[in-house]
Amino acid sequence: MNKGLYIATLEPNSGKSILSLGLMHNILGKAAKVAYFKPVINLDKAGKNDNHIESVLSFFNLDIPYSETYALTRDEIIQNRNAGKIGESLDLIIKKYKALEEVYDFVLVEGSDFTGEGSAFEFDWNVNIAKNLGLPTLIISTGEGKSLKQFSNGLEMAYKTFKNEDVEVIALVANKIQSENISILNETITEFLPESVEFFTIPMVKSLASPTMKEIKENLNGEVLFGHEYLGNLSGKFAVGAMNLRNFLTHLEEGSVVITPGDRADIILGSLQAHISSNYPSISGIILTGGLVPEPTILKLIDGLSTVVPLISVNDGTFNTTHRIGNIKTNIYADSEDKILTSIETFQKHIPGEGIVERLTSFENKVTTPRMFQYNLIQKARTEKKRIVLPEASDPRILTAAARLAVLDLVDIILLGDPKVIKEKANELGLQIDFTKTQIIFPSEYEKFEDYVETFYELRKHKNVNMDMARDMMNDVSYFGTMMIYKNDADGMVSGAIHTTQHTIRPALQFIKTKPGCSIVSSVFFMCLDDRVSVFGDCAINPNPNAAQLAEIAISSAHSAAAFGIEPRVAMLSYSSGTSGQGADVDKVREATEIVKQKCPDLKIEGPIQYDAAVDLNVGQSKLPGSEVAGKATVLIFPDLNTGNNTYKAVQRETGALAIGPMLQGLNKPVNDLSRGCTVDDVFNTVVLTAIQAQGI
Repeated sequence: MNKGLYIATLEPNSGKSILSLGLMHNILGKAAKVAYFKPVINLDKAGKNDNHIESVLSFFNLDIPYSETYALTRDEIIQNRNAGKIGESLDLIIKKYKALEEVYDFVLVEGSDFTGEGSAFEFDWNVNIAKNLGLPTLIISTGEGKSLKQFSNGLEMAYKTFKNEDVEVIALVANKIQSENISILNETITEFLPESVEFFTIPMVKSLASPTMKEIKENLNGEVLFGHEYLGNLSGKFAVGAMNLRNFLTHLEEGSVVITPGDRADIILGSLQAHISSNYPSISGIILTGGLVPEPTILKLIDGLSTVVPLISVNDGTFNTTHRIGNIKTNIYADSEDKILTSIETFQKHIPGEGIVERLTSFENKVTTPRMFQYNLIQKARTEKKRIVLPEASDPRILTAAARLAVLDLVDIILLGDPKVIKEKANELGLQIDFTKTQIIFPSEYEKFEDYVETFYELRKHKNVNMDMARDMMNDVSYFGTMMIYKNDADGMVSGAIHTTQHTIRPALQFIKTKPGCSIVSSVFFMCLDDRVSVFGDCAINPNPNAAQLAEIAISSAHSAAAFGIEPRVAMLSYSSGTSGQGADVDKVREATEIVKQKCPDLKIEGPIQYDAAVDLNVGQSKLPGSEVAGKATVLIFPDLNTGNNTYKAVQRETGALAIGPMLQGLNKPVNDLSRGCTVDDVFNTVVLTAIQAQGI
């Protein structure tokens, strides 16, 4: 079953609560443990909890701590945006959602409310959250105060924006629609909406649009004199008590809010008497204006009545009070049981909740964003902590990444070098590294140094290596770090920020060696594009592989993709697609493709194929109709290093894609090479990849 659903809107006061409450009611009938999550909340001026969250938790008795139901406040996300740290906000939202997803059968996610500073970027932000959580989405919008054209244009814009960002929209909901406009609206919306997306309308429900007496009291900063227990009463029309009682009584309607100066004892008592009389409608409450309260004798009389509606004293005059009550935007609170029940009833009446829930069970997210992929990498690394050695500890990028990794407690870091120099460098950079947990080893002073020298000598003496040469080699950090892996004192190594690729890989080839069945070491980059993660190989190691080597690169890359949760659909790239091209280069790719098909008959592979045909569905199906790979490739194998290296860099620079790697494949134990132009993020990501490889993927 799909694990979540996102509810989004275009504006404040759209009626998201109807969907949240109605869907929660339906989902609880299908799933045992259901969570509610709001990525971004508004903090009440008084510091109170978010009322949407409180309402859902209390009414449905959900077993989830309040602190786990949201990620950030509106103020925090705006501050992060202004500081250029919006990515950190997204990471936190993903982390908190995933924590719920692991524990609960289903998570209902409600988007933000479009109030206050920052609402201008809020719609795009909600699209981004839904996309990065990989959730199907319901979009709701209110028709209140809009023309038909404004409303339909807004919904069309919202739908297409979500779809263009690869967010699956399962339904649009139009709220607060006049009954006479429903058929016209249906015709307009279905002009742009495909049949696969449902459209529902909800009429204006007066009781949901009316504030409770509690909301009136809080918005007007009123003081409750009587009737605290009835503050949940829904307000109806206003009945302003500015005339004689005999005339005023004719204006009372069911649920009226009486607004009158606090010294009008006749109106107050007459309204209370009408409330309990079978000949007059019941009222919701009385607002006493002008900061006036009845005389003590009148108060005593009221206090002795058997039934008293809320009497609330406010400082504003009658005119201002009436105006302010009319502008109150109502909400649903934990104690608004009538509104909650009405919301659920409204949902059940106008939206087939059972059908939506059933549809969610078959939903499969096909989009993997860079943030989602990185989150999954970190979670994989955490499942089995590994020891990763970093030979270039004096480099600021290495130290900074090591500090970040230590804080997250993802791996056990081993730094090679002079402890004094490393600690001084960390202090210069302002890094807080706990060196009781992060190990520093100075190779020549390590207790196992002589054992390493002896082992290297035994491994390489057939190559005319003597003990002096072995000792020199073990003073080289690349050789020393690789020997730590060979001797099981470390699980993997990341180097190359300072040293060349050859310097990093040579020791591994000399004594760690390649896996059985692998004749070469190759590499892949995980290219995190906006809506997917593709595997590019080989873009870092082999300059001009022959057909057999290219086939081996393809098989290794497919295995790497599968190990990291990417279904391998392999495209063997060339300058032509199918049988159209001729020449040595394309023939090599064609031969490599046939070798892969013989060795791995179940692997989805296409080649030769051009890049555009591999990644663009329309182009791919026009050139290779019926292909399982064309337009849907996830693993792209380049024919040579010149093509691969330039292509990955071009894609990275022109699209802003995150390139994680290179990750070496084919070795018995993981050693990975960094670019000398690497960033701190590159180091961090490569260490995480190495740790996952060390788990035996």
